[in-house]
Amino acid sequence: MTLSTHSNKTKAWLDSLRPKTLPLAFASIVTGSAIASWHSSFKPGVALLALLTAGLLQILSNLANDYGDAVKGSDTKERIGPLRGIQTGMITLSQLRHALIVTVALTIISGVSLVIVACEKPEDIFGFLILGLLAIVAAITYTVGNKPYGYIGLGDISVLIFFGWLSVAGSYYLQTGYFDSIVMLPATACGLLATAVLNINNLRDIDNDRISGKNTLAVRLGAEKARFYHTILLLLAPVCLGLFATFYLHSLAGWLFILTLPLLIKQACYVLRETSAFSMRPMLEKTVKGALLTNILFAVGVLLS
Repeated sequence: MTLSTHSNKTKAWLDSLRPKTLPLAFASIVTGSAIASWHSSFKPGVALLALLTAGLLQILSNLANDYGDAVKGSDTKERIGPLRGIQTGMITLSQLRHALIVTVALTIISGVSLVIVACEKPEDIFGFLILGLLAIVAAITYTVGNKPYGYIGLGDISVLIFFGWLSVAGSYYLQTGYFDSIVMLPATACGLLATAVLNINNLRDIDNDRISGKNTLAVRLGAEKARFYHTILLLLAPVCLGLFATFYLHSLAGWLFILTLPLLIKQACYVLRETSAFSMRPMLEKTVKGALLTNILFAVGVLLS
């Protein structure tokens, strides 16, 4: 294997692993951990294992997405987004399948370790093992299987649940040992911002998805309504964080996240104004950065409060 071929193969795997999406998976764990710390219950070991597990679940989802779309022929060369490793021919279906198996094994090891370290009550151990199994199944079946839910427009609600509600509330519970409904406001905000990332991705690929029979929510809504939907996702998230700051933090520091509001509004205006699918390509990275910055500033604000 030449140096050039090795470099291309490495790039192909990085394109499939999509490391740039990992910070978004980490953000919900950081948020849940910040609220746990606010309640004087921060556990560094648990938080680190939760971060590792969340990252592995994100990688698993990315690999499964590539595998499922490749099997169904959804990712064609006409797709606007960057070519995945399997599209370039640098990664085979067999190699991708093996990578999926390895990632599932690593995720199980990390998840079980997290449960062993964090949980003391038998019911908690059983409950989080079930939730972990559901998260793995959800990551795989988004595009893999005979009836992948991503192909019928259910990906958005799955992201809201797993990258918002369960990630934030779960990381909070694992460190405090109890559930408090107040975490659901920031958990919803995290989920909405993560869903916005998925929606901008689907807006970019809307034409190719429609032709391929991948009926994402963006395809079902149509481009115009999907743009308004995107605006709602971006602006409803800071509303949830604002309600949390108003009712529970009672501190100016708790409003640090508001610094990203002009950025989110600018992104929303761009998405409403630009009508071509191609114009959505640069917005994916910007949406990820906007969501990540909002979550980090909120977490810092909670700690300072």
